[in-house]
Amino acid sequence: MASSYYTNTLHVNFESVLAMDDPGMVSMFQALMASGLEGFLGCSAVIYEAALFDFFANASVRDGMVFSTVHGVTVEIFEQLFAETFELPVEGLTDLTEIPKDLVADARSIVSFSGNPVSMFGKKKEMKFEYRLLCDIMAKTISVKEGSFDALTMEKFLMLTAIICEVKINWNRVLFNILKDMVTAGSRQAKGYAIKISLLLENIPNLELGESTEFPSSKILTDKKVHRYIVLNEKVGVEVVAAAPQVKKAPKKQAVSKKRPVAAAIGDPVLKNKRKMKKKSGSLKENLEIVVVSQEAVPIQIIEPIPAAPVVEPSVEEQREATSAVPIDEDISVVDQPAVEVAAVTGEQEPAVEHMNEQMAEPTADEETVVLNTTNQQ
Repeated sequence: MASSYYTNTLHVNFESVLAMDDPGMVSMFQALMASGLEGFLGCSAVIYEAALFDFFANASVRDGMVFSTVHGVTVEIFEQLFAETFELPVEGLTDLTEIPKDLVADARSIVSFSGNPVSMFGKKKEMKFEYRLLCDIMAKTISVKEGSFDALTMEKFLMLTAIICEVKINWNRVLFNILKDMVTAGSRQAKGYAIKISLLLENIPNLELGESTEFPSSKILTDKKVHRYIVLNEKVGVEVVAAAPQVKKAPKKQAVSKKRPVAAAIGDPVLKNKRKMKKKSGSLKENLEIVVVSQEAVPIQIIEPIPAAPVVEPSVEEQREATSAVPIDEDISVVDQPAVEVAAVTGEQEPAVEHMNEQMAEPTADEETVVLNTTNQQ
């Protein structure tokens, strides 16, 4: 429930860490004590989870003070009470960005692991182990930030500079402003200070806080915890260096284009797709000139003459009867009737048929030539 308010919190047992056989770590914790943060980072570690949950659920800021209701009792926390409870400095800079730039430049070289000035927007691994731990304390316990703690930020590095270079900071004003941001609606400030708020609630008269919970020992920095922190960081650093492969850049001539298939790298020929253009055959004039149409020669057919029947001239009355016997609708069928019947109906004479048959029966040599030429032209 309320454990989310102290998930990333680190608490310091100064008596234990100052007894370490590590000059770098001891010097760093002594700088913390000299800055005036010993009472804030090393107070008694007790948690009242139910009261803590009520406090954040009902808290707000009015007239520069923090108000809340815990178990039906009104709670008021003001800046002076905050300073007296944790023995915080009330003099010095209230804005970390006012730290002199020359001190910031000095700090970049002091905390460097390699000796080269670290980047203020780089990674924490560029710093010595004691300052990596100090950076975690600033991020998790002082400024109370969430997310990745591996990257450096301007705010963390300025806090670190103030402690290393012994810059006077009004830590009471800085920390109380962070508390006000925690209870302000819509603020992006993460909620924390679980141990500190629990200690403040203990001093409120007529307030029953209920059962208390001990702060997790895994989050309390002792000599053993700090030593383990150093070993793990050294081990991780060695593994990262050993596991880093040496990347060799291939020459540009051997680089295979992404657009070409894998077969091209093995040596197989790459078939290129040819573009096909669809054109209408009738729309191009040149197609008509190129295409040659072959025609088969049709042989001349000789039609044998039809023997003529004797012509009997009908009388005038018979011609009238024959003409009246053919309906108008059947005029078209007359074309399909034999030549003799057509002659009889239309009144044409037989000599015309015989003359036509004679011309078709025996064609001369000149006529055959004319016919053949006509066929080829077609």
